[in-house]
Amino acid sequence: MTGTLYLIPVPLGPVSPDACLPPDTLAVARRLGHFVVERAKTARAHLKAMGHPQPLQALHIEELNEHTLAAAVPALLAPLKAGHDLGLLSEAGCPAVADPGAALVLAAHREAIPVVPLIGPSSILLALMASGLGGQHFAFHGYLPAKEPERSKKIREIEKTARRERATQLFIETPYRSAALLDALAATLSPDTLVSVGADLSLPSQLIHTRSAKNWRGQADTVKDRLVVFGIGA
Repeated sequence: MTGTLYLIPVPLGPVSPDACLPPDTLAVARRLGHFVVERAKTARAHLKAMGHPQPLQALHIEELNEHTLAAAVPALLAPLKAGHDLGLLSEAGCPAVADPGAALVLAAHREAIPVVPLIGPSSILLALMASGLGGQHFAFHGYLPAKEPERSKKIREIEKTARRERATQLFIETPYRSAALLDALAATLSPDTLVSVGADLSLPSQLIHTRSAKNWRGQADTVKDRLVVFGIGA
């Protein structure tokens, strides 16, 4: 008998897990002894906040991140093949969504290992829900190019897609580049194109606004030093 791979969401920021994770998700996290995580130090902090009853140093924790070679992923299934349940944790939010943990999930499917996603916050879905841009058709692009002219070219391409397909276009930006990206959106998009900004979602400092591109001009400080999920709607 193989174990089950549980996909365990974590808070999106410094907030109590009880505020954003249901009891059933916390119960699974607390009973597991084997984990694959994006960063061990962060994962131990999350598990401590979740009230894991075991000493953190006694837990079996392996890392899977952008530095992990593809050839090394199958070996991470070893606890599952030995009959142990295994938890997959991201740095923040839902594992395997815009996250390297997807490689482990695919490896589990190839080995016919059961995969169970648990309920918790996803910054992408929370931003989409609150944007007003519509969730019937949407796409997520990850990070846009950081430099010009590639960034503006990509912005124009995404805008065309949003109009042609009537589909919300989502992308994310790091805290140190979010203000510059908002400036670029305001300058590059058609004035009436809708732009949604979501930051610190599910946290006390949450910011979520949808405005036309022209009304975001000069507002870059709104998102300065925040991780932001942006949305563009036709």
